[in-house]
Amino acid sequence: MVFIAPVPTFYRIVKKKSSEGFHSLPYVVGLFSAMLWIYYAMVKTNVTLLITINSFGCIAETNYVAIYFTYATKKARMKTLGLVLLLNFGVFGLILFLTQILCQGTKRAEVIGWICMAFSISVFVAPLSIMGRVIRTKSVEFMPFNLSLALTVSAVMWFLYGLLLKDFYVAMLS
Repeated sequence: MVFIAPVPTFYRIVKKKSSEGFHSLPYVVGLFSAMLWIYYAMVKTNVTLLITINSFGCIAETNYVAIYFTYATKKARMKTLGLVLLLNFGVFGLILFLTQILCQGTKRAEVIGWICMAFSISVFVAPLSIMGRVIRTKSVEFMPFNLSLALTVSAVMWFLYGLLLKDFYVAMLS
């Protein structure tokens, strides 16, 4: 599911013209998750809000990845490019292809729902990728607090939305 943008992080990156110690992983994974939820919504019916919100998420996450890419070191750029190619093209394309070939009707929505739930977990876990650095430096300077807060608020809202729709996949791990 899409979440509120971590504007202060990217304001800081643009202002300092450096990605500093921030990682692109949370934003690449967020983009991937939003893409998956759009695919799920397209397979289901009456989920216009899912498509609308996650389309906005794709645009926002793409902008964040682009800003990160602009100000990152060459090594970080290459790592980010590799992540985008692997997740957002490779894995997404594979999921799209396999679910179209191997699944029909409601079974396709069920399989995609489970995949979305699994990757939604990764969206919530991705900001924790910086924990090693936090522990090593004993500083939370690069811990994306705003992102973590936004993810929590987003999860609660999507959970409530899923309950209203009676959509297990949206409600359980949104």
